Amino acid sequence: MNRESATAGLEFSRWQRMLLPGAMVDGPSAGRSLRDWLVDAVISALALGVGALVLASTWEEHGRLFVAIDLLLGVAAIAALWLRRTYPRAVAAFVLPVAAISGLAGGAAIVVIFNAALRCNRRTLAWIALAAFVSSAFYSLLFPDGSFLGNMLITVLLIGFAVGWGLFARARRDLFASLHERAARLEAESQLHAEQAREAERRRIAREMHDVLAHRISLLSLHAGALEFRPDAPPEEIAAAAAVIRESAHAALEELRDVIGVLREETAGATQPAQPTLRDLPGLIDEARAAGMRIEAEMSLPFEAEATSVSELSGRTAFRIVQEGLTNARKHAPNALVTVRVGLTRGDRLEVELRNPQPVGAALGPVTAAELPLPGSGSGLIGLGERVALAGGELVHGPDEQGDYRLRATLPAGR
Repeated sequence: MNRESATAGLEFSRWQRMLLPGAMVDGPSAGRSLRDWLVDAVISALALGVGALVLASTWEEHGRLFVAIDLLLGVAAIAALWLRRTYPRAVAAFVLPVAAISGLAGGAAIVVIFNAALRCNRRTLAWIALAAFVSSAFYSLLFPDGSFLGNMLITVLLIGFAVGWGLFARARRDLFASLHERAARLEAESQLHAEQAREAERRRIAREMHDVLAHRISLLSLHAGALEFRPDAPPEEIAAAAAVIRESAHAALEELRDVIGVLREETAGATQPAQPTLRDLPGLIDEARAAGMRIEAEMSLPFEAEATSVSELSGRTAFRIVQEGLTNARKHAPNALVTVRVGLTRGDRLEVELRNPQPVGAALGPVTAAELPLPGSGSGLIGLGERVALAGGELVHGPDEQGDYRLRATLPAGR
């Protein structure tokens, strides 16, 4: 892809479209801009003026027939210059042989050399410059005017000037195109980064919504199922279950409000609510036990010193791991014993493990309506894996050698 096509499709203002070449603004196949029409008119006038000087200097060597032929061919060569942008090689192939016998076409030959330096590759430019030198030499021999060596020296100087000017204009055009191409690439990368940031934020929001609400909603479903299964239960039990449902619903609304506060933090300037840490783990386990889950907890971490021994990110991630593990156990193995183990290893790592001694889905006794597996989307473990990866840890889940289901994560404990 050349530089002109690289800038095609970029946004230009009205004045830029008027003052820049059309091929640079809209691509090689674009029409002429106002600037192109003015440049073509000026170049045609200059070619006509230079050709008229060459013809005037050799006028005495021309007969009437040669004058008519010279004028006719010169006008045709100047007219061909209007096609030089689209067909630079073809225009050069027509103008240079004509300039060998027409003095009026001499100015057009200089324009052809400049155009070749601007649009052709180096090999083509070299051939066109050589052809222009041969054409000028043939014209000087056909219509001698002064010293032949002097004329050739002037020809070399004019060819060198046209080539140098064309290469300079080409370098400026390439620089302009490269700057616009770089600006377009940076803008595209910025949009990509913004889209990636929005996608990461959407995943974070979905992960927070799942982690915050899945635990509460599962408790609500569990107790509502118990009331549905035993409508004739004593009033005290119904009142207790209703109280748990009310408290869980209230807690779910509070946590949902906290999540919404996080979403509005950037726009409203709200303060992000405090996130759970390892200190909240005992309360989480007690809450799950009150809901009827059988849990054996082994906490070898000194919770009173947790703020200084474990980073906030790892502590919050460990809390979410236990929360997600208890929620999944309540969904898929409602009557199974769950073992929770949290502690520091010798390698300064925080280890969190949840294990179901029974295979997933097995029940210890008759399954009631309140113990039926709750629906799940399967996205909780995916979000949990992302959370653990962001914290710099590792997550493993699935059946172990004994057939028990295990959810195990290791996290960096240090800050």
